[in-house]
Amino acid sequence: MNESELEASLETAGFAPYQASAYVALLELGAATVPEIAEKSGVPDSRIYDVLRSLESEGYVEVYEQESLQARVYDHERLQEQLRERAELFSDAREEIERRWEEPPMEETVVNAVTRFETVVESAADAIATADTQVQLSVGLEQYRELRPALRTARENGASVYLVISTPDSEALPDPESVAAVCTEARHRELPSPFVAIVDRSKVYFAPHTDSANEYGLIVEDRTHAYVLHWFFLTNQWAVWDSIASSGQANGEYIDVRYLVDDLEPLLENGKRVRVHVDGADTDSGQRRSVEGVVRDVVYENDGAGPTARGGRVALELDTDAGTVEVGGWGALVEDIEAHRLRVESVT
Repeated sequence: MNESELEASLETAGFAPYQASAYVALLELGAATVPEIAEKSGVPDSRIYDVLRSLESEGYVEVYEQESLQARVYDHERLQEQLRERAELFSDAREEIERRWEEPPMEETVVNAVTRFETVVESAADAIATADTQVQLSVGLEQYRELRPALRTARENGASVYLVISTPDSEALPDPESVAAVCTEARHRELPSPFVAIVDRSKVYFAPHTDSANEYGLIVEDRTHAYVLHWFFLTNQWAVWDSIASSGQANGEYIDVRYLVDDLEPLLENGKRVRVHVDGADTDSGQRRSVEGVVRDVVYENDGAGPTARGGRVALELDTDAGTVEVGGWGALVEDIEAHRLRVESVT
């Protein structure tokens, strides 16, 4: 290491530039007069006295009178120890940077476990009443009646509501017209079911079915958890059960791009021209975005029939007035828009 590199190292350790130059000069000179130190270090004569006094006050050099004012390095081992400690600090920082890069911390989420089933339902009611995009709800008859006011408010706010009512007795189902008044579409599940509510793709409310031996509930505000429960809702609660009510607005409206793709493919193969309206979010900015256009093509990675067989990428290519736009489903990354609602406007 040459003089310049040593001085640069001392500056990194906290020395001022003139202090580093004077200290390195003293290491070579040993005891020396002030003018000799100034000449060797290149520190201006007007500054050399202040520089040496500052080094002395910090315990690095000793300034003394011997016919003339002189200086020498004092207790170099102290500086060596300080440099050793600083080197260890830098080494630790390097290792911590590497650890944090390779093992990023888990994203902070809000997860609450509750012991009362009623707490889950009450919290879900508050969230549903303020929904402005989409509600997916699987409930028993009692919870359906309790949540009717919140569902009605959600519909009035413009949210799409997809409702599953679970009861083994189809004769106990409420009147279809009354159900249609508070949802976009409703289906009947003939088996006991857990309570599931997914609101605006970010809030999740879950509890075991009322016959379960364990009574607990989860209230989560996190898109990842919501996405997992969304798939549970689609495949277990929704897809395999028959529709019992529709507001009329459900015709041609879809809760997931995968369902739309299944219905579009036969139409496109027969040369039909399908126009689709999409409400969603721009994948770059996250801002709400709506587009409408003619379906140019469908894109999916996995072969198979039905939404459960298409767990990979599924998207639509739309020809719009602004050009070609790619529309993906929940969690879209490479597409232009993440679809929240899709509606077929026309088939010609």
